[in-house]
Amino acid sequence: MKTTKILFNKVKEFEGCRLEAYQDAAGVWTIGYGHTRRVLRGDRISRYLADDYLRCDLAQTERQVLALGVAETQGQLDALVSFAFNMGIGRLKASTLLKVISVGGSEANIRAEFMRWVYADGKKLAGLVRRRRWEADRYFEESPRLEFLSEQEL
Repeated sequence: MKTTKILFNKVKEFEGCRLEAYQDAAGVWTIGYGHTRRVLRGDRISRYLADDYLRCDLAQTERQVLALGVAETQGQLDALVSFAFNMGIGRLKASTLLKVISVGGSEANIRAEFMRWVYADGKKLAGLVRRRRWEADRYFEESPRLEFLSEQEL
């Protein structure tokens, strides 16, 4: 399994793109679709480079999620990569969500665990609700026809 175009396009939608470096809520310099490595104040990039950074960042997150050994379907991989890309692999590893998945929790329990991650500074955010809903739906989705990012796109 590897990153699908479905995931790539959804992460682009959820993250939004900023072509000029900015400090995120934690004060980390960020650019493109949430790229943080080697970003400095004043940096500017093209949309093409933003897409390239996202491909690389998703590939790294994908490897980290696959190493957990819990994604059995493409939908599960896409959902967990989206979650880990947004929240960080450390939070996924320490989460009750991962524990519930690991023990074969019910669909209702897994969906509920996704929905626990919709708050920032104690406030429920509509964007996080949309993202977690999509992740929970994708986790249980069976995809008959998948389009993967090609080697040139990676």
